[in-house]
Amino acid sequence: MRFPLLALAFVLAASTVPARAQTTAGVGPLTLAEALRLAETASPALRAREAQLAAAEGSRREAASLLFNNPELSVERTRRRATAPDGSASEWGLGIAQPIEIGGQQARRREAASASMEALRAEIEDARRQARAEAALRFHAVLAAQRRVRLEQRSVELFDSTAQAVAKRRSAGEDTRLDANVALIEAERARNALAVSQEHLQDAKGELATALQLPPSAVPEVVGDLGVPSGAPLPYGLEQLLASAQALPRQRALAAREAAARARVGVERASRYPDVTVGLNVGREGPADGRERVTTLSLSVPLPLFKRNDAAIGQALSEATQAEIERASATRDARPRCGACGAGSTASASAWRACSARCSPPPPTTSSSPPSRGRRGRSACSTNCSSTARRWTPNAT
Repeated sequence: MRFPLLALAFVLAASTVPARAQTTAGVGPLTLAEALRLAETASPALRAREAQLAAAEGSRREAASLLFNNPELSVERTRRRATAPDGSASEWGLGIAQPIEIGGQQARRREAASASMEALRAEIEDARRQARAEAALRFHAVLAAQRRVRLEQRSVELFDSTAQAVAKRRSAGEDTRLDANVALIEAERARNALAVSQEHLQDAKGELATALQLPPSAVPEVVGDLGVPSGAPLPYGLEQLLASAQALPRQRALAAREAAARARVGVERASRYPDVTVGLNVGREGPADGRERVTTLSLSVPLPLFKRNDAAIGQALSEATQAEIERASATRDARPRCGACGAGSTASASAWRACSARCSPPPPTTSSSPPSRGRRGRSACSTNCSSTARRWTPNAT
């Protein structure tokens, strides 16, 4: 009985291990394009905006109908009982009534629905850009952290080899005990800095996992380039930034929201005019020997004496004013941001190239003397590279 169980366990293990190995082998390094794709797919803000499309599309279809109100159909049947000679008689009537808006509400309602749909589409595009920008920022932060870890690992190797060389020179009587202790202390500092940089890398991966809606352990090693295109200035200037700021999806969404709010104000103001109800009734009346066919055309108009839609008009005016303030504020704040980006474009490219050249890993050395660049200089340089990657992440929109 024990042998079949062992054989079954062996078969299950043999069938499970290749699949697991294949799954692990199929996980490759994460590229920027894949990170942007995952960010678009998993962004909660983007998915929430896309979920609102059904409601906006329903409002647009409802506003595009021929009439806003549905017709009313009525059926009547009457039983008359009279003394002879007429006797009893049955009467019936059929009528239809249609409310009609006369203040132009339908056109303004369609305008509001179209503007709301345009605003929602612009907000979806803005959410997509925000998700891509956040993913790109976190991606390059992980790249910088990985580079720093590699620099610290190289520093540990260099300081360990230096400590060994100083120990040999001390044994030969060429160096003092103080030199050997200093070399050991620097090697230990390098290992501590490596541990700190590894912690920073884990934090950066956690932030990237949050942006991609993945578990922190599921984020593989990222691959990419931290450099900037060759050439002194970046390929944009202040004029281009100011001109494109008005065409951003967020600006278009705010403008469309304001237009929709203004259209709703028009709808509520036009609703002060009463809806005219037109009706047509057809019936048969009278005794059996003198039955008559009766056709009635009716027209009813409510008198707007007490309720004049003031509450709805005030609410619509408040929403329109708020939308106007938000759009004006966003337009005003766009100029300082664009000015700061345009002013720092040339300096950022040159600073990044200088930082990249300064932070390149040193070539292997077999000399017994300590490295020419101090431990603090390399740590500060790698920190500057990491912060530079955070500040000057390429635009992922």
